[in-house]
Amino acid sequence: MEKTIQENKFQETKVEGRNAVLEAFRSGKAVDKLFVLERCEDGPVRTILREAKKHDTMVKFVKKERLDQMSETGKHQGVIAMTAAYTYAEVDDILEAAREKGEPPFILLLDNIEDPHNLGAIIRTANLAGAHGVIIPKNRAVGLTATVARTSAGALNYTPVAKVTNLARTIEELKKQGMWFVCADMGGTQMYDLDLKGSIGLVIGNEGEGVSKLVREKCDFIASIPMRGDIDSLNASVAAGVLAYEIVRQRMGK
Repeated sequence: MEKTIQENKFQETKVEGRNAVLEAFRSGKAVDKLFVLERCEDGPVRTILREAKKHDTMVKFVKKERLDQMSETGKHQGVIAMTAAYTYAEVDDILEAAREKGEPPFILLLDNIEDPHNLGAIIRTANLAGAHGVIIPKNRAVGLTATVARTSAGALNYTPVAKVTNLARTIEELKKQGMWFVCADMGGTQMYDLDLKGSIGLVIGNEGEGVSKLVREKCDFIASIPMRGDIDSLNASVAAGVLAYEIVRQRMGK
C-alpha cells in the first residue's frame, strides 16, 4: 500500500511506496531527493532509478533502519521521495521577470546553502531588495522545503527560485547574456569600493566553507564586508542581506 503524506499547507510531501514514487516522477512533480534501500535492485526500483536519473534527482542509498525512521506509514517498500513545497522556476523565468520590469537582472546565486532557515531568510531578503530571483544547485543544498517556505514569510510566492545542475556553468551561460558576478569572501575588495550596478549576480557561499573554489573562479569580483568586531564571519543570510542592500544602494544612485 502506498500513501502520499501532506506535511503542511505548503504542500511539501513525503511520497512512500514504489507506485506512488513512480507516479510522482511521471506526473512532473519536482522531486528533491530520492531515498532507496541499499542493494535493492529489482525491476520496479530500477525503473524508479531511471526516472530519477532522467530528472537529475539526487539519490541516496540508505539502510532499512533509516527508511523505517523516515517513514510515516511503515510501508515504504524500499523507496521514499521528497517533493518540493513549491514548483521550481527556470533561469529564463528569472531573466524574463527582469525584462518585464525593464530592469537589469539582479539574481542571488546560493552555493550549497544547507540550512533551510538560511535559504528562507535569503529568499525573503531577495524579494525585499528587488532581486528578480534566486538560483540554487541541485546537489548538496537544501531544496524548497516547508521550513524554507515558512521562513521566507511569503516571499516564495513572489520570488522565483531556479534549481540548476552546475552553478559554475550557469554563471558562464549568464555571463554570455551580459551579467557580472560578485561573490562574498573575507579576502575580497571592500564592497563599497566595487561597482555593483547593472546586470549583477550575487553569489553567497555555504555556511561553513563559503563559496567553492570553482564557483569563486567564475566570479568577476570578490567582495568583503567590513568587520569591526571580535569574530570574523557573518551568518550566510545576514551576509546576503548586507551585500544585497549595497547593490540596492548603488542601483538607486545613492
